[in-house]
Amino acid sequence: MSSGLYKKIGVASAIMMVSVFLSRVIGLFREMAIAFAGGAGGDVDAYQIAFVIPEILNHVAASGFLSITFIPIFSGYLANKDEEEGWRVFSLIMTCFGAILILFILAAVVFAPELVSVIAPGLRDPVIFSKAVRMTRIILPAQFFFFSGGLFMAVQFAKERFFVPALAPLLYNLGIIAGGMLLGSSIGMEAFSWGVLGGAFIGNFVLQYIGAKRAGMKYRLSFDFRHPDLRKYILLTLPLMFGLTMIFSTEFFLKFFGSFMPGGSIAALNYGLRIMFIMVGLFGQAVGTAAYPFMARLAVENRLEEMNRLLNDTLRGLSVVVPFSALAMVLRHEIVLIIFQRGRFDAAATELTSGILVFLLAGTFAFAAQTVVVRGFYAMQNTLFPAVFGTMAVLISIPLYYYGMEVMGVNGIALALSLSAFIQVFILYALWNKRSSNVYSREVYLFFVKICLLSAIMGVLFEWFKGKFLGGLDVTAFSGSVLMVAFLSALFASVFVSAGYILRIKEITDIADRLAGRLKKITLF
Repeated sequence: MSSGLYKKIGVASAIMMVSVFLSRVIGLFREMAIAFAGGAGGDVDAYQIAFVIPEILNHVAASGFLSITFIPIFSGYLANKDEEEGWRVFSLIMTCFGAILILFILAAVVFAPELVSVIAPGLRDPVIFSKAVRMTRIILPAQFFFFSGGLFMAVQFAKERFFVPALAPLLYNLGIIAGGMLLGSSIGMEAFSWGVLGGAFIGNFVLQYIGAKRAGMKYRLSFDFRHPDLRKYILLTLPLMFGLTMIFSTEFFLKFFGSFMPGGSIAALNYGLRIMFIMVGLFGQAVGTAAYPFMARLAVENRLEEMNRLLNDTLRGLSVVVPFSALAMVLRHEIVLIIFQRGRFDAAATELTSGILVFLLAGTFAFAAQTVVVRGFYAMQNTLFPAVFGTMAVLISIPLYYYGMEVMGVNGIALALSLSAFIQVFILYALWNKRSSNVYSREVYLFFVKICLLSAIMGVLFEWFKGKFLGGLDVTAFSGSVLMVAFLSALFASVFVSAGYILRIKEITDIADRLAGRLKKITLF
């Protein structure tokens, strides 16, 4: 692969990593605001349940897959110097699918009570139920903004423009926080629902429309269902509409099975999941999103060997999330206390959430890796196989959730989530290797085994060290928890890098050398 292409991927990755990092930081402040206002109680459960029906609509409209399905089609027109026809297909998709989505939104608003009772059958409190229904109706219209904004962002990605799309999640999260702060004192958790609607409108619709126009977007109302590429788009998208993805099933099962648990369990599961998703988003989502347009181009040019190298290099880089997960397991109580314990989020909520967090962190790498592996199939314009595979894997995992809930309660739901994610991504990567003749996958497996063993050993040792020598530190206080996190993080990083040099793990030493080089330049400057 040319150095120029790697440089473009590096720049795109840097933009998306900064965006995802800032988005996760702001998202963390969003969750902190929610925790402050509602703690781990029934109102927060209602707020979380209110997202399920909108998320199902978002999934059916394939709003989250627009970049995946639209970019290869639009890139083909750009490669053939026929951009005008590309805009025609864009207009067809926007008009046809947008109109259908609006009809679905209206139907969901009308039948919201019946739909909520189906997706949260364990919810018995009539007050919490009515709040979940009302907030569902408020959030539903935002799905049109996500759909149209997804197309606007896909256009910009295809034109290799990443900055404006990178702002979408930032403004969305800021909108939620603003809604909660401005209206929370008068209407409670419902305020955050209005923030969702406002943030989606500004960040995902208005701003992305401006960015797409600057990229040359041309739109005209069109209902020509006979266009061959509209049919091609539908064929690519249908499997994604009706297939069950890992992220979608995670959000659904968390709330479905959580509704049978004591009040506040859904809230605690969600808080733990958001902490885990910070690392998933920073490592997996950022790199996967940035690399995908280049993977799609390599696929179009039939440069499969280079595409495999890019995918494998990306996965090996993502493995760095494993030691971070091990460290976070050791510091689980302190992390939750620092982030959430204030307002209505008390010590009991911290204890509940930190216990759940351990089991969620076990699946961090699987969620990060899945965002990359599945894009290999999408780049080859094969959406059917991952959709069918994902649906089968999700259905097979249901007994894991049920058994986990019965044996371990809310912690069992978290463990089932992680086990299901690992099984899915391992099998999916193995199938990709078989289908694409990926002869370089052995290096990925070996490095993953090494990094997992090293991280597990260090995690156990640090858990022992923490209990044996740092037990006198008052981690029930904010300052004590901050001191514990700072000290163990610095010690963990030093020991981990030293182990990398001693065991000659090239991936670790390369990262350490690059960081040292950059620090040296900054110091000299």
